Amino acid sequence: MKRYVELIKKKIWEVLPKREEGQSEEAYRNMLIIKGVEAAVFVLAALAIIKGAAAVLPGSVTVSSSVNGRELPIYCVETQNKQLALSFDAAWGNEDTEKILGILEKYGIYATFFMTGDWVEAYPDDVKAILAAGHDLGNHSESHKNMSQLSEAQCKEEIMEAHRKVQELTGYEMNLFRPPYGDYNNNVISCAAKCGYYSVQWDVDSLDWKDYGTDAIIREVTQNDHLGNGSIILFHNGAKYTAESLDRLIKELKNQGYEFVPVSQLIYKDHYHMDIEGRQIKN
Repeated sequence: MKRYVELIKKKIWEVLPKREEGQSEEAYRNMLIIKGVEAAVFVLAALAIIKGAAAVLPGSVTVSSSVNGRELPIYCVETQNKQLALSFDAAWGNEDTEKILGILEKYGIYATFFMTGDWVEAYPDDVKAILAAGHDLGNHSESHKNMSQLSEAQCKEEIMEAHRKVQELTGYEMNLFRPPYGDYNNNVISCAAKCGYYSVQWDVDSLDWKDYGTDAIIREVTQNDHLGNGSIILFHNGAKYTAESLDRLIKELKNQGYEFVPVSQLIYKDHYHMDIEGRQIKN
């Protein structure tokens, strides 16, 4: 924005002429009046353009992921709607993917699948099936590294290589990114944003990856202190008991009055800020 202001200043000095040699004071004054009107019109038009740009440009004051100098991903969303999102990380194995898709279809639920580039390459038919069923495709990096240990160039490569694979396979342009292991720093979140991504975590962890069993997963989700409107729940498509617990878990959450929407529908795309807990709040 500062750059545009400096351009306005420069343009004004170009519009306002210097007094020519031999020109009378009265003639010069009249010229300044005419040129001054032209400059005023230019400034008003320029300010109108800047005001409009500030409302729509990425990284403008209408969108902020920074809290106390720390860049945060979206953990949950502040909303009056009794909605939440189911999300599945896909990095290893596909034994239960078909079963999970079947259960989601049974209840008419659309979810979000965050997949690594390696997984996309290993199971292209599953990627196509997930998309064909109407679910979000999310980016989980190329090779599931600890992103906070990478340089900006390496982060970009991890994100965009997975992006390229999905785009070439399906034509789908992903814009949701989940850092592997939930590991991030300012560099990771900023890099994802530069790549055109919203970074998304979770506020309810099913702990399905611990393989404690179906009852443990259901209890961990339904009795979680963070569960509420706008929650994002974490599962893994390859965990041992996830598919087995999903049908019963959906029934219990429905009985609590929750509606299920994909992450892309739950989050705000613009005019928002974050609180210290990573809750996305509409401006």
